[in-house]
Amino acid sequence: MEWVIANMAPLMFGALVLFLLFGYPVAFALAANGIVFGLLGIELGLLQPALFQALPERIFGIMANDTLLAIPFFTFMGLILERSGMAEDLLDTIGQLFGPMRGGLAFAVIFVGALLAATTGVVAASVISMGLISLPIMLRYGYDKRLASGVIAASGTLAQIIPPSLVLIIMADQLGRSVGDMYEGAMVPGLVLTGLYVGYVALLTIIKPNAAPALPPEARTLRGLKLAIRVLTTLVPPLLLIFLVLGTIFLGIATPTEGGAMGAAGALIMAIVRKRLSWKLLKQAMETTGKLSSFVVFILVGSTVFGLVFRAVNGDLWVEHLLLSLPGGQLGFLIVVNILVFLLAFFLDFFELSFIIVPLLAPVADKLGIDLIWFGVLLAVNMQTSFMHPPFGFALFYLRSVAPASIKTTDIYWGAIPFVCIQIIMVAIIIVFPNIVSYGDPAEKARIEAQGEVDLNTLMQGDEDSAKGAPTEDSAAELLKNLQSENK
Repeated sequence: MEWVIANMAPLMFGALVLFLLFGYPVAFALAANGIVFGLLGIELGLLQPALFQALPERIFGIMANDTLLAIPFFTFMGLILERSGMAEDLLDTIGQLFGPMRGGLAFAVIFVGALLAATTGVVAASVISMGLISLPIMLRYGYDKRLASGVIAASGTLAQIIPPSLVLIIMADQLGRSVGDMYEGAMVPGLVLTGLYVGYVALLTIIKPNAAPALPPEARTLRGLKLAIRVLTTLVPPLLLIFLVLGTIFLGIATPTEGGAMGAAGALIMAIVRKRLSWKLLKQAMETTGKLSSFVVFILVGSTVFGLVFRAVNGDLWVEHLLLSLPGGQLGFLIVVNILVFLLAFFLDFFELSFIIVPLLAPVADKLGIDLIWFGVLLAVNMQTSFMHPPFGFALFYLRSVAPASIKTTDIYWGAIPFVCIQIIMVAIIIVFPNIVSYGDPAEKARIEAQGEVDLNTLMQGDEDSAKGAPTEDSAAELLKNLQSENK
């Protein structure tokens, strides 16, 4: 029993891993582990029964969290846009624009993937819509099957890192930082990653010209003034929507939740103007939004139960000691953490990684002096690989569900590998060039740091934490620890 008491934290973490390997639902695996080990700790005299009295307050805190409201808004916006035919129009128009170039259709898919990412924020919507529309066309004009599959899957995952990404909302909530700052910090890395995709396709067209041929003249039906008008009329509405959502957030006019609400309203208006809005479409979008939002809240409740008990048994101190003892300081910590997240991404998706791993890593990163916005963006880029990992990547499953029979599953897997390597290179770029993640006013931050007036992280967190009305630390577990030590 003494050994169990001394090793409660690693036993609890090991039991969670075991549950997940058995395929038990993540939300219930987290909650079950928390409750079972909480009861075991009470039985062994390690914890007080009053520990569980903190759970209702914490669950009501989740329900009252305004930041999480942005998730259903952005999800609904993405689903309406995807079903209103915006992706089809964009791919057709930009395909005509880049058609005369070798790899033109692949460039069009990457560009449209970035635009969809900045308007929808939903990976599934981007991959499925581009897979249905562009994959048959690319195959018809002689594109390499692996290249076509890889480009579509990778471009769809740009919705993971380019705002208004859902994972960045979760990451900001778990790190106790501003969603607006997280969006601003992720914008440049997202665009750089898009550029790396374009560079890879351009290089491949030089090495293997037949892998991505140009469109034949008879396929390019739009030219001259007609093409210019089509580009303007097709690109202006989504660009206006991007400004409406992201521009207002970056300028401080709207909060992310308000930006999401405006985006959802803008998507409905675009669908009405295109005469694509129907009760069936609206019902499907609302049902899917409800399911995804419930999925997120259930995992968050489960992780709250797990986190409360894990901290009460000094699990946070165990993880902290484990990671702070790594050789190499900040760099050693970052290398180990990124390898860990990369490996876990084979089995867990980004929601699960955000709720399970990030709360354990964030305090250690903060103690090592790592900026949490930068750290969150770095982890988000790394977690992006979870969509592309063969054989469990969700983007690969989405593409497989809509790909024609002529595309083998192995073609999709082999096509994804070069883009996973590019995503790993992007992680390295962020570590080597940390200033690529920039947010806030750099001059103001430098002035405040120089004067030592206030801690920078406290400033950037700002009023958002006070608006949530919930402490970032697990105060209930900390209080119980103190009471127990006093009793002893």
